[in-house]
Amino acid sequence: MRASLLSFVLFTALATAQESPTAAKQIPRLAEMPDSTADLQSQIAETGNLILPAGVHRITKPLEIKLGQKSSTHIRTADGPASIIMDGPGPAIRVVGSHEGTAGPTTFEPATWNERMPIVEGIEIVGNHPQASGVELFQTVGAIVNKVSVRWCRHGIILAERNRNVIISDVHLYENSGIGLYLDDVNLHQINVSNSHISYNRLGGIVVRDGNVRNLHITGCDIEGNMPADDTHTNAANIMIDVSGSPRDRSKSVAEVAITGCTIQHSSNYSGKTYDAIAPGGANIRILGKEIWPVDSVTISGNVISDTEVHVDISWATDVTLSGNTFFAPNPDFIHARDSKRLILNGNTFNPRQFERPGRLTFDRCADSIVSNCTFRALQAKEGAIVVRDSARINLHGNILTESQSGLRVINSEQVEAKDWIISGLPDEVKWKMRE
Repeated sequence: MRASLLSFVLFTALATAQESPTAAKQIPRLAEMPDSTADLQSQIAETGNLILPAGVHRITKPLEIKLGQKSSTHIRTADGPASIIMDGPGPAIRVVGSHEGTAGPTTFEPATWNERMPIVEGIEIVGNHPQASGVELFQTVGAIVNKVSVRWCRHGIILAERNRNVIISDVHLYENSGIGLYLDDVNLHQINVSNSHISYNRLGGIVVRDGNVRNLHITGCDIEGNMPADDTHTNAANIMIDVSGSPRDRSKSVAEVAITGCTIQHSSNYSGKTYDAIAPGGANIRILGKEIWPVDSVTISGNVISDTEVHVDISWATDVTLSGNTFFAPNPDFIHARDSKRLILNGNTFNPRQFERPGRLTFDRCADSIVSNCTFRALQAKEGAIVVRDSARINLHGNILTESQSGLRVINSEQVEAKDWIISGLPDEVKWKMRE
């Protein structure tokens, strides 16, 4: 391991062994600062906006903007950098609308148009309480959160109850003890997340849990290390879509998701050769659907994905396409898919790169799926690098497999076709295709 990587590992381990950082560590005399909650809330009550003078503002309760009282709002700085220190529980800023319809124009009440496009921009929020969070949007339409930094809080940005047409862009959600961007059981159609850094949030980067979500677009982001940076077992992921907690409720569902042009990575391999030293169980993308309503219509394309225990973990999903992605540094595996249909893996590269890893791709109880035009290099799994088990109607064609310890293994499956592979560099005693 290079010295720079070793230094990174030691720093991370030391940082996580200590208590979660708070604003008091950055501002030693924070306790002596006045509580600005009442003054800032008065400004909101008078104008409907929050225009922060440059400097640091300590608050102890959420600043709540009720859009129905003063129409839309603008939350920004006046004349220079401004920070809010949240020294109490709850979100520092809570924007509350009243929209109960869809994104369709005919579902809007006339008063709701006056609430359109609340904007939060250009501010920093730092937590100084274990239950402090950044920004919460509640029943808003057209909300924009732009150029906002949230650090050392519980959650960075929370979308709750119902929202429509949300834009999250150019934000830094960094080192929060919970989740970076949290879609918390929200009814939400149309959300764009772009050009942002979402990193080192212990319980996940972008997390969708339950709710009814459609048209989620994540593009051009760096999303990394959103899981414990220690040996705590976790199911956290850099991007998580999870409706498995409501197995009998059809109203909670997620579909129409695009994850494109991102780097999604960390943290696992840089602990050394062991598979369980950092964030055991962590994933880059984890999709957890349910039998009565699988997660549906997901595109994952053009991303660079690396350095978690499993890169993509899928269960109970349908119509999922992974195309043109670069996968490296699995620890140990690339893809785990279970109980899913119509998975398309096309034009991806799978290469552990500088690490020796099994690099498996496993498909259990899957159907009607294709693996094509992919390259697989240096996969060290000895009992099958690509494993198809208890599955049906799987087409694997036009792939290249090199320098690996084993190839395709088919177990208790039917209508599995593998053709037009180029195979090179496997051990002489290993057959590249095994059927049981």
